[in-house]
Amino acid sequence: MIIATTKIFRCPKCDARFDPPHEEHSACPQCGIWFNKWNAEPAVDAEPANDEIESDAIAFSAPDPLTYFGRIAALAFVAIWGVRLAAMDYREAEINGSFMHAIVLPIHEAGHIFLIPFGEFMTILGGSLFQLALPLAIGAAFLWRQRDPFGAAICLWWTGASMIDLAPYIWDALDPRMMLLGGHTGEDGPHDWIYLLERLGALRHAHGWGVAAHRLGCLMMLAGVLWGVWWLWQRRLQSDRR
Repeated sequence: MIIATTKIFRCPKCDARFDPPHEEHSACPQCGIWFNKWNAEPAVDAEPANDEIESDAIAFSAPDPLTYFGRIAALAFVAIWGVRLAAMDYREAEINGSFMHAIVLPIHEAGHIFLIPFGEFMTILGGSLFQLALPLAIGAAFLWRQRDPFGAAICLWWTGASMIDLAPYIWDALDPRMMLLGGHTGEDGPHDWIYLLERLGALRHAHGWGVAAHRLGCLMMLAGVLWGVWWLWQRRLQSDRR
């Protein structure tokens, strides 16, 4: 005999995601509410209590107003910020004076350290690679572990912003004028992209690669914002149908 039980995949109050799902007669580990006592309709799926039957369905809950409108504000903020970053002149490395560069720079330097065991080329590449890989990895965790597409969308935007931050460094390799962290230009000391493009035989194309990095970063930021808008709109439609 198969008895139907109720599984909670998402908290109706704080919007936390659960994998595996929680029982209806349990409390949310994030905000502490008891699901069976919450006055909003919980996000539930009825599924058989049978070890051989499992469900990966993700249920939509009615959005908590504070969380929902907070995410709208966050998306509007990154959209406006993204326009400002995209408008900065990558040929003059204007983004290096922005708050985004202050966020990305420590991540970049950490990448060099983490990839030291993999040899000189990967150590030099590690800074640029890590500043792109970290937000992508966090976004993947949001999407597949937390079941949170909105968080993944913001991380996609972050990856695009990191790519835009990288564009001036690539562009500068052909005619190094950008002041580096050590207080000198690439002509006077180590420059990641002079080294990398020389090894790849592509130094003469540095400007082209810089333009490509900037445009790709803009597209990624736009894709992240559009993904966030789509997800918020779907949540609103789900709420209106309840």
